[in-house]
Amino acid sequence: MIKQHLLQKIKKRELSIAVIGLGYVGLPLAVEKAKAGYKTTGFDVQQKKVDMVNQGINYIGDVVQEDLASLVKNGMLRATSDFSFVKDCDFIAICVPTPLDEHQQPDITYVRDSVMEIAKYLKKNSIVVLESTTYPGTTEELVKPLLEEGSGLVCGEDFYLGFSPERVDPGNLLYKTKNTPKVVGGIGKDATEVIAAMYRAVLSSDVTEVSSPAVAEMEKILENTYRNVNIGLVNELAKLCHEMGISIWEVIDAAKTKPYGFQAFYPGPGLGGHCIPLDPYYLSWKAREYGFHTSMIESSMMINDRMPEYTVERASKILNRFKKALNGSKILMLGVAYKQDIDDYRESPALKVIEILEGQGAEVSYYDPWVATYQYKGKIVEGLKELTKETLEGSDLVMVTAAHSNVDYAFVQQYAKAIFDTKNVMKTIQDRDNIEVL
Repeated sequence: MIKQHLLQKIKKRELSIAVIGLGYVGLPLAVEKAKAGYKTTGFDVQQKKVDMVNQGINYIGDVVQEDLASLVKNGMLRATSDFSFVKDCDFIAICVPTPLDEHQQPDITYVRDSVMEIAKYLKKNSIVVLESTTYPGTTEELVKPLLEEGSGLVCGEDFYLGFSPERVDPGNLLYKTKNTPKVVGGIGKDATEVIAAMYRAVLSSDVTEVSSPAVAEMEKILENTYRNVNIGLVNELAKLCHEMGISIWEVIDAAKTKPYGFQAFYPGPGLGGHCIPLDPYYLSWKAREYGFHTSMIESSMMINDRMPEYTVERASKILNRFKKALNGSKILMLGVAYKQDIDDYRESPALKVIEILEGQGAEVSYYDPWVATYQYKGKIVEGLKELTKETLEGSDLVMVTAAHSNVDYAFVQQYAKAIFDTKNVMKTIQDRDNIEVL
C-alpha cells in the first residue's frame, strides 16, 4: 500500500521534499529536485545560508545562480532553520557533515542530531534517505532505531529508509549532481525500489540498486579508500624517487601510456576535501569492532597524513641551500584550496603546511585567487589581494600548493628566488633554475 502510494506521488510530482543540510551536497541536490518539479524545502542550522537561499543568492560553485533565483522566485525552493517543516514532507534527504573528532574517530553528531529532530515530525508514508558518507551499518544500527523510537512508526510499514551516498566532486566541469550515477540501498526491496524511483525522476544518470544500506555505505567508503591507497602509493614513491634522483612525475607520465591496467594518481603535499582524507578512518574504526585491522589502508593513511611534514622538510632543505633557516624566512604559499580552481579549502593540506611552517618560526603569507580568506582552528586569515613582483622578490621561498589555472606561473618563475612546486603545475616552464618539484 505504502509503495504504490509513494510511487504515484513520485510520478505525479506531488512529493514534498526536504533536504537537511545546505552545503556542497545538500544545496545542489535541493536545486535538482526543485528543477525536476518537486516542491523542495532546505534546512540548515546556519541562518546565513537560509537567508541567502531565500533571497535567491547562490554560495556553492556547482549551483547555477540563475537556476537558484528562478526556483526561489517561482516558489519551488525555499529554506528554513525550523525543523517542524518536516511534518509536511514526504521525502527527507540527510546531507549533513560527518567529520572526524580530535581523536581521528567518526563524529556522527550531526547525523544523530538531525535524525532525532526528524523523528519528532516524521509522518506515515514518508521516505528518509541518508546521503552523508559514514561507516557501514549507520543506517540500520543508528538511524533506524532513532527514527522508530522518536516517531513511534515502524520502518518498512509506516516509512521507508535507505542510504544513497553523495557523489560530489567540486569544480568538476563534466559531472554534476544531475548526471553523476547514483547508488541506492534501502531496508527492504520496496524501500529500495521507491527511493530509486525518486532519484530516477530527478537525475539524468543511472541509478544502481543494491541489496542493503550497508552495501551502499561500504561502496562509498571503497570509492574513496581506493583513491587514498593509490595516492599513498605515489606519495611514498615520490619520496623514494627524490632520494634516487628520479622524477616521479615523469615516471607516472610514462606509466599512464599503458592503455589498460593502470590509472594515474599524483603525489602532493597531502590529502584534502570532504571525503578522501576522512573515509578510511571511518572504515578502520568500524573494522576494529570485528577484530580486524585494515593494515594496508592504515599504512596509506599514515603516508598521506605525513606529507605536510615532509613538504616542510623539503622546503627547509631548499632554504638551507641559500643559507637560510626556516625560522624567520618569508614564505609565500600559492593556493590554499584543496584542489585546483575551486574555493573549497576543507581539510586542505596547505593549511597544515602553513601551521607547521609558522610553528617553526616562518613568516607565511598566501595568495589564492579562489580563496580570499580562510578560517582554521578558529583563526581567520586573509590572503594577498594580488600577486606582485615585489611580493615574489621579497619572499625567500614560494611554495605552490594548489594547481590553480588562473595564476601566471611564468611571472612567478621570473621574479621568485626559489620555488617549491608540490603540484608540478610549472612543468611547461622552460627556465627551471629556481624551481624544485616534489
